[in-house]
Amino acid sequence: MDLKAVPKDSELPTEISDRTLFYMAMKNSSVLSEFILLGLSSDPSIQAILFVLLLLIYLLTLMGNFLMLLVITADSHLHTPMYFFLRQLSFLDLCHSSVTAPKMLENMLSESKTIFVDSCLAQAFFVFATGGTEACLLAAMAYDRYVAISSPLLYGQVMSDQLCVGLVWVSWGLAFVDALINILLAVNLDFCEEQTIPHFSCELSSLFPLSCSDTSANFTVLLCSSVLHFFGTLVMIVSSYARIVSTILRVSSTIGRSKAFSTCSSHLTTVILFYSSGFISYLLPTSGSPLQMIFSLQYSVITPMLNPLIYSLQNKEVKAAMGRMVRKYFHPLM
Repeated sequence: MDLKAVPKDSELPTEISDRTLFYMAMKNSSVLSEFILLGLSSDPSIQAILFVLLLLIYLLTLMGNFLMLLVITADSHLHTPMYFFLRQLSFLDLCHSSVTAPKMLENMLSESKTIFVDSCLAQAFFVFATGGTEACLLAAMAYDRYVAISSPLLYGQVMSDQLCVGLVWVSWGLAFVDALINILLAVNLDFCEEQTIPHFSCELSSLFPLSCSDTSANFTVLLCSSVLHFFGTLVMIVSSYARIVSTILRVSSTIGRSKAFSTCSSHLTTVILFYSSGFISYLLPTSGSPLQMIFSLQYSVITPMLNPLIYSLQNKEVKAAMGRMVRKYFHPLM
């Protein structure tokens, strides 16, 4: 027997100790409890200005969307499929902005700027779920506009209450299932020592670089679900508008064409704002670049504030309903 092949007793503790340290390091990396959100700026003076500006935007978002919900619910003239979907859109904008804005504002006043891993995953889930629901809802609203323009006499029959409620439930259901699949995969990730997120909120794409696990499956599922969900709804919207344009071009009256186009202008503006900023901010990997921050801010904070303004300023029926509500509830007080 070759005695040189037998390790000495003094060598065993060192080998075991190195292995133990390695596994302890891996275990510690997997129980990371907090992330650090870098936010929009590290300059205190700029943070103070941004806090005031974004707080004002968030308050306007709450006021504008709550007002739209109140007006559509209270006025019987607006109890139509179009305004049923618009009421759902206002509720979604309230939810979507409230997922990210409060924590972003809190971190602007905090020195630590931390967020628990579980809270970060929850925020990523609701960002994905509310964004996905809004994409489906915009597709349903595009179909509603197509039916209203192409078959105005059958509009009430085609867009029945059952169909409208069903479309809303399908929108919520598909988005939440999609978000749940992605977030369940993310829950199993192990996060390493690096805990800094170069963003003001948690999104799935921003968590992958922080993981010491293999994220190829996560990225593939996220890419596939995003392509099917967001691009799929965009294809449906484009298809609806192609048919709308085809129908309008067959109208001989210039006034009729103008009126038909005006009924779609608010929805089309919302679609452009949502998809142009959403695709850039969410589908691309998070890099922390100023341009990407701007698009993310527009997608999650500014667009929900603009939607009630778009639908109120460009819509005569909504303005008339607001006038009736003011005269009914506030005129006796004057």
